[in-house]
Amino acid sequence: MSRKREKKPAVVLRFAHRLGYRPGKVMSEVLEWTEVLAVAGVLAILVMSFVTVRMHVPTESMVPIIEPRDSFFVDRISYRFRDPKPGDIVVFWHTDAVLIRSVDERLAEYGISPGDRLVAVNNKPIYSMDDADDVLRTLPEGTNISLQLSGTPAIPVGLKTAEMLSLEDVGVVLRDRRVRYVKRLIAVGGQTVHIRSGNIYADGERLTDPALDRFYSSTDPRMGFGVTPTEVPAGHWFVLGDNTNNSWDSRYWGFVDERDFIGEPFLRVWPLDRFGLMNGYFAFGE
Repeated sequence: MSRKREKKPAVVLRFAHRLGYRPGKVMSEVLEWTEVLAVAGVLAILVMSFVTVRMHVPTESMVPIIEPRDSFFVDRISYRFRDPKPGDIVVFWHTDAVLIRSVDERLAEYGISPGDRLVAVNNKPIYSMDDADDVLRTLPEGTNISLQLSGTPAIPVGLKTAEMLSLEDVGVVLRDRRVRYVKRLIAVGGQTVHIRSGNIYADGERLTDPALDRFYSSTDPRMGFGVTPTEVPAGHWFVLGDNTNNSWDSRYWGFVDERDFIGEPFLRVWPLDRFGLMNGYFAFGE
């Protein structure tokens, strides 16, 4: 009869033995469990970093498909091999605010401080650091430069000169605050999108997918994209929230760079009465 194969000690115990340490039974159990928990923690970090991520939507922008209290997992891995299609719900990085990182002493005297939120340059809305620099570059020489911070009137900071190509040249260093957004993909690069009478048209044809069967608002004066025929730049997307009366989306700030794509929601895990697959995964869900 063959002898039963003896179980190898845990890696951490073998390492301890090599160092000349021989723990007792209780300490051996502690070290083995420590190893198990450490491995599980590393695997969890790898999965959350490269395969899936758990998140929720803090606003009502995707009601009724996604409620503010819903928690779900996002598929990050399969989209290395395929592309999202219009009608899908997508998760992506978005600049939620443009903040002042630092400011020179001269401008600090105007009340501009690190951490302040920049909302406009010369009355033009700013949605990213690039937007701020683009506005500055288009100003004619000799123009008074004004910055508007959240909750304040415009602040004059000097005259535009030929050497000023970014706000850093003015004395203001910015940073983008990036957060994960969840919206529905409407159109991709090269398509022309237009919201008309509450319906969405791509390249002149009305989109009739059931996922897009809702009234889309287009009357807010702040909306500058899609309310008239708008071509989506190559490598970018046009996205909307399902609850279009309460969604900060492409109608206001423009387009999503494909490189900012994270993945698609696929499994709702909370609340339990809404547990299940979502976003059309495996031909089930919405």
